[in-house]
Amino acid sequence: MPKQTNNKDKKVKESKKREKKEKRHFFKDVKAELKKVIWPTPKQLLNNTVAVIVIVLIVGAIVFLLDLCFEQLNSRGIEQLKSIVQSDETNMIVENVESNTTANETNVEANSEVEATENAVEENTETTDNAENTESAE
Repeated sequence: MPKQTNNKDKKVKESKKREKKEKRHFFKDVKAELKKVIWPTPKQLLNNTVAVIVIVLIVGAIVFLLDLCFEQLNSRGIEQLKSIVQSDETNMIVENVESNTTANETNVEANSEVEATENAVEENTETTDNAENTESAE
């Protein structure tokens, strides 16, 4: 048993050493990379910061103006669409009433023509029957 615990202790110590080496190695790599970085001068930093702030303000102003324009178009457009729809509905109702009235007038005229034709046929039939009756009576 003592051999097993010694082996375990050795393995644990070796793993801890590796971890420490890896951590040291990591921080050395970070330090080396930071040395490679080209840091901006204070003047460059100021110029770049001002450029970013100006661009953000310009884009914000453009978005604000577009929002106002679309809001106005939307509010006016909706009102105009409502009036157009209402006038279209009114026009459709008027057209339907006119077409129904015209259809009814056409039906009345057709019915009166049919009745006139039927009356003429009846009169002709009566006249023919009367003529036949007088001929047969003579």
